[in-house]
Amino acid sequence: MNILIMGPPGAGKGTQAEVIVNELGVPHISTGDAFRLAMKLGTPIGIKAKEYIDRGDLVPDDITIGIVEERLQQADCKKGFLLDGFPRTLAQAEALDQILGRLGMSLDHVVDLKVDRDRLLARITGRRICKTCGATYHLVFNPPKVEGICDKDGGELYQRADDNEESVATRLDEYSNKTAPLLSFYENKDLLRQIDGEQDIHQVSEDLVSLLRG
Repeated sequence: MNILIMGPPGAGKGTQAEVIVNELGVPHISTGDAFRLAMKLGTPIGIKAKEYIDRGDLVPDDITIGIVEERLQQADCKKGFLLDGFPRTLAQAEALDQILGRLGMSLDHVVDLKVDRDRLLARITGRRICKTCGATYHLVFNPPKVEGICDKDGGELYQRADDNEESVATRLDEYSNKTAPLLSFYENKDLLRQIDGEQDIHQVSEDLVSLLRG
């Protein structure tokens, strides 16, 4: 089964991606991982990508698309895959269609985790991370036993600089503007499956598994 997972920052995409990978036994393909693999293997397109990254420049679309195509040709994708973080734009979605066509593949589901904007703001701005071990807490949904202190190792908890309300609002606006055309694109292809991401995390997982098994 070939799946694309989408969702705004704070929707719980990483957690639910793990559920899909465990349920289907398919590789989780994020663009970041695909870039790292291509650079590690020293493929021609990986070398090109590294030049841009080393300079601190944005990697052009054609190279990103090439990296994804290269990754989808790996042997572990023959039984299916979970795409995460690509495509981000309508042009990339159209390019993905062409890639899959060349490889004799197609998407089965495009899963979109839907969460209200205010809920997302509360989720992200309330997030706190341990400076020592990286454990994640939430002031409302998953608070530490002692305020500001990690339960696991007593490390100090901090808020990421870009988790403040202004930064989060900007990220959510950017995501919404870029992905609205994508959702319409996949809805028109009858591939879009929207999951209520505001439910309890276990219920979201149950809904996902039910969709995959159905």
